[in-house]
Amino acid sequence: MITPIAVVGPTATGKSDLALELAQRLDGEIVNIDAMQLYRGMDIGTAKLPHAQRRGIAHHQLDVLEVTETATVAAYQGAATADVEAVMARGHTPVIVGGSMMYVQALLDRWDFPATDPQVRAKWEALLEDGGVEALHAALRDADPVAAQTILPTDGRRMVRALEVVELTGRPFAASQPQVGEPHWGTIILGVDRGTAELDARIELRTAAMFDHGLLDEVRALLDRGLREGQTARRAIGYAQVLAHLDNEYDLNHARERTLIGTRRYVRRQRSWFRRDPRVRWLDGADPLLPQAALDIVCSRAADDGQERARQC
Repeated sequence: MITPIAVVGPTATGKSDLALELAQRLDGEIVNIDAMQLYRGMDIGTAKLPHAQRRGIAHHQLDVLEVTETATVAAYQGAATADVEAVMARGHTPVIVGGSMMYVQALLDRWDFPATDPQVRAKWEALLEDGGVEALHAALRDADPVAAQTILPTDGRRMVRALEVVELTGRPFAASQPQVGEPHWGTIILGVDRGTAELDARIELRTAAMFDHGLLDEVRALLDRGLREGQTARRAIGYAQVLAHLDNEYDLNHARERTLIGTRRYVRRQRSWFRRDPRVRWLDGADPLLPQAALDIVCSRAADDGQERARQC
């Protein structure tokens, strides 16, 4: 039996590099679990690994959506589940890597999503467009005070979904959330993190590199492909700030600063989210022996389970 490995944690900790090392050592294939890397053409701003740096290892769930399409957790769950099971059927190890929190939960906890209703969703999306996140958050406070406390007041898409679920089910949004238990397929969950000061410095370097190496031109090119029409892609950190710059809301230096601040805030949310999961085995991204530390965990599990994969450790 082959056991998948998930490499999760905050942005800029070194997850992609570790996933490549594990895939190379364990005859694996990568399954992306970063929502924004699903989009074609969103490469620089998402730190998507270029083809030349993928070591010939197959990657799945990259470049599967146009920027005009809406990424949904439910659609990802179905597609990624099929990918993971196909990788295992080929006798390879799925190495799932990324930091999109709800996507991780959907895939590994087999989230059973409440139904959607286009008319109900359209109503709340219209409120978001007309009244902004403030009006939407006020509506959520009235409908589900607990959800209003747990969802960021700037996260319009998640507030829309929460209001849709509450209206359709008549129950609080939390009632539809999955319960943490044994991960799907018995997946080994590895978390990569670093000290806050070090991670902040890495985020600053990454943000500078994005702007210095073509993010502005990337966004301009995506405008020709319909970026403004997309409900998800145009709100991605970095892309939203560059769009605001192109709309003359602020200069490029301010767009860079807002991207840095937004990324740091997102990292704090990721850290808080993943740290609550007792199944995650945490590793120090700064450890020079990080790949071996990860392999030790994986191989110990394989040996305990009597897996063939233990022979490759």
